[in-house]
Amino acid sequence: MSVRKPAESSPESMARANRKRLAAEEGASAMAEVGRQAIEVRRNMARLRELRETREAAATRLAPLPAPTPKKRTRKLPR
Repeated sequence: MSVRKPAESSPESMARANRKRLAAEEGASAMAEVGRQAIEVRRNMARLRELRETREAAATRLAPLPAPTPKKRTRKLPR
């Protein structure tokens, strides 16, 4: 009980195949775009990390300020 495929495709099957092909192409281009954006984000993160580490290194090279001395507590006088 096998059904033979017609020699010519029906318009519905051609349209379905066309939709599937377009979806596959759009999916591939979307995945490529996501990959490019991920690379840009990682590159920007590396740049910002380098700036932060440079800023922190410059801050540690400067002589650290002495810690402020704590103020002595005064007793409250009874009224």
